Amino acid sequence: MGDKYMKAKVLIVMGSDSDLPVMDKTGDMLKEFNIPYQMTVSSAHRTPERTLKLVKNAEKNGVEVIIAGAGAAAHLAGVIASHTTLPVIGVPIDSSSLNGIDALFSTVQMPPG
Repeated sequence: MGDKYMKAKVLIVMGSDSDLPVMDKTGDMLKEFNIPYQMTVSSAHRTPERTLKLVKNAEKNGVEVIIAGAGAAAHLAGVIASHTTLPVIGVPIDSSSLNGIDALFSTVQMPPG
């Protein structure tokens, strides 16, 4: 997904395929502003090694910002941020009986640093 012919400036990562309808809107907005991006699925819990590799490759390949979307426990943005100095934007996604409040708190109540 994203523009295959330009080097991605933004990496969009989501924790599950079920997050795609929300994160597709992020890609649409980036397209509107002609910002090249790459979008992929990688879970902080199910595929942590893959997530770490994505982050390290993003740094090497000139990505300037990472957008991480996840629902429920929503640890993806925090896990990514702990492995990079790149800016990480967390997107809490409504995917549980708590209507996204759990994802919101997991995303915004990360310790500083």
